[in-house]
Amino acid sequence: MFMQPAQATSGQIFVDYARDRVAVVAVVVLCLILSVAVFAPVVSPQNPYNLAQLDILDSKLAPGAKASAGFTYWLGSDEQGRDMYSAILYGLRTSLAVGAVSTLVALALGMAIGLISAYAGGWLDSLLMRLVDLQLSFPSILIALVLLAVVGQGVDKIVIALILVQWAYYARTVRGAALVEKRKEYVDAARVMAFSNPRIVFRHILPNVLPPLIVVATVQIAHAIALEATLSFLGLGMPITEPSLGLLISNGFAHLLSGRYWISFFPGVALLITIVAINLVGDRLRDVLNPRLASHYGA
Repeated sequence: MFMQPAQATSGQIFVDYARDRVAVVAVVVLCLILSVAVFAPVVSPQNPYNLAQLDILDSKLAPGAKASAGFTYWLGSDEQGRDMYSAILYGLRTSLAVGAVSTLVALALGMAIGLISAYAGGWLDSLLMRLVDLQLSFPSILIALVLLAVVGQGVDKIVIALILVQWAYYARTVRGAALVEKRKEYVDAARVMAFSNPRIVFRHILPNVLPPLIVVATVQIAHAIALEATLSFLGLGMPITEPSLGLLISNGFAHLLSGRYWISFFPGVALLITIVAINLVGDRLRDVLNPRLASHYGA
């Protein structure tokens, strides 16, 4: 028998994480954001994408104004007569879904490439890493702009663009961690016991490279949401029928200096809070899961 490196238990990780009050608040805020996004049809007074529920006479109303349908526009309305509160909740659903799906698929792709590259070595490792270097040499926004300019708008298209932008980060992270694990004694013992290469890679190396991968994935979700919002703001992201937070900000940008600040301001605040909360969670996970910092948390 051979021993793999000891991993921190979920209970230890939870206790260590909870010692930072700011990170705990970030988790609570993030859970609240996820809840209102998932249950947007229940908690919002209006479906902003249902034209039958919109009244153009209610356009550009200030926060606190009464709608013709009887409810209150607590965050005002936009030029289409959409309730900004409802539009933000639905926009959160779109932004979070696009960020999460693109990150998970890019994570799986980059993880597979990084593990294969590290374990195979030789010319295959060199080829794959040169592709990663080529990918990372260009700004993410530039790659996404070119792709969307070619394929057009749409939820599926922006998800594909975000996947192609993100996979290289995971491949590079996984390869670096896997190269360290590959040289350890438990991998040599697994080879001596004639375990198959897929078993060694996925049953023994992969679990030990997950901590840094989780941290990168958490931060990249925020990056994907911000990138999608930027693309939508520029008019190359989500279609107008499915506006995300970025498109909501773009819709109100022309009215920002005319006194109707709420059309862009409130979606911008929602986007800022979401990204900051995700980044704070990711930063704390980095500290807790980093073995070099274990002494700071009593692990």
